[in-house]
Amino acid sequence: MVDLYELAMAQAYWSEGMDDTAVFSLFFRELPENRNFVLACGQRSVVSVIESLWFTGEHIERLASLDRFQPEFLDWLRDFRFSGSVHAVAEGTPLFPQEPLLEIEGPIAEVQLLESLVMNYVHLESVLASKAVRLALAAEGRPVIDFGMRRTHGLDAAHRAVRAYRLAGLTGTSNVLAGLDFNMPVYGTMAHSFVQACAGELDAFKVYADLYPGTTLLVDTYDTRSAVRRIISWLQDDPKVSIGGIRLDSGDLAAEAVDCRNMLDEAGLTDIKIMASGGLDEYRIAELLSSGAPIDGFGVGTAIGVSNDEPALELAFKLTEYASLPRMKNSPGKQSFPGPKQIYRRLGPDGCIVQDVVSGRDEVFDGTPLLKPVMKRGRVIEDAMVSLDDQVQNASNAIDTLPKRIRSLAPISEVPVVISDFLKALQRDTLERVRRA
Repeated sequence: MVDLYELAMAQAYWSEGMDDTAVFSLFFRELPENRNFVLACGQRSVVSVIESLWFTGEHIERLASLDRFQPEFLDWLRDFRFSGSVHAVAEGTPLFPQEPLLEIEGPIAEVQLLESLVMNYVHLESVLASKAVRLALAAEGRPVIDFGMRRTHGLDAAHRAVRAYRLAGLTGTSNVLAGLDFNMPVYGTMAHSFVQACAGELDAFKVYADLYPGTTLLVDTYDTRSAVRRIISWLQDDPKVSIGGIRLDSGDLAAEAVDCRNMLDEAGLTDIKIMASGGLDEYRIAELLSSGAPIDGFGVGTAIGVSNDEPALELAFKLTEYASLPRMKNSPGKQSFPGPKQIYRRLGPDGCIVQDVVSGRDEVFDGTPLLKPVMKRGRVIEDAMVSLDDQVQNASNAIDTLPKRIRSLAPISEVPVVISDFLKALQRDTLERVRRA
């Protein structure tokens, strides 16, 4: 998966004998308007794909049909295997502007070919993880279930999304295949169509309770309060029936939840949970909870499936060093910092982030270095590839280091990041060298 200009540049590098080592950095210059941090995700997908990337005979034939590439260059592509290295932050790490999610080092043509592939994987998963973590934080420990499969932009995105959601701290998903693949609990209740298809609402509830003990029943197909009264009467007549919860999917969710909770509690059914869904996002969840709505869990669809308020992250994949010389871009508003980098994160006595320093790779500062080798000489470093369960725990620990103001849904005015004096000086020196050239 490449853009044409990546192949065109690779052929130009090849034809000019430009095969020195390059370093490319993947980062973002600014936070999206409605984000206080980006949850880095997708790096493991990237290195797994890079390790197995190659061009088949069919690929070469189809490229030849474009009449743009020399036969010798196509032979080079036929033998292509990435031979470089990758440094990356751990998945689930909260990041801020100018902090690299990963850096790739290798012969320049090889790295250039990876640009779109790398950006696509990291972009999708980081955008969705950054939305999901806000939902989890807004829910204040209550379960949040992914209902977004039908609304994502394609089935591949729906599958990859679930891994990002798990890293971000969601409780489960309705996506069966992805849930099984990524060891995430799968959840599902019923649709209004099932209730409508049955002879009556209570008949639908009885079928589900018989098939799925402890199930959650959808109660707003016709009239929510009437449905709850039916459930109460039924359970009082037959105490052996096991119902885990009810789901509200429309109307005034706060008022409906209060009424349903009161009815259930008065009937002694205090163990039945109330789940809410229907057009929810982190703002609506926070609003419901601040109003005192007795809701025990949330199902979120469209908002999470497409990250509706911030569907894109302006990632940049920029050359920062070539042939041992620092390189940079100097366009207005897009000036970059040259050279390979490191991020040092310093925590305070409360365990929360005090400051990040973006430095040169060989500099040393107080704090924990975040960029670590994950691939060397084209092969994944197995010791760096922890299990998904461990990644989830590491992500949870990293999210816990966010100060309260950054965890909040309210936008922050400044981020806790400084650029090292060395990088600033390197930028000035590089700019002067470029201007003289």
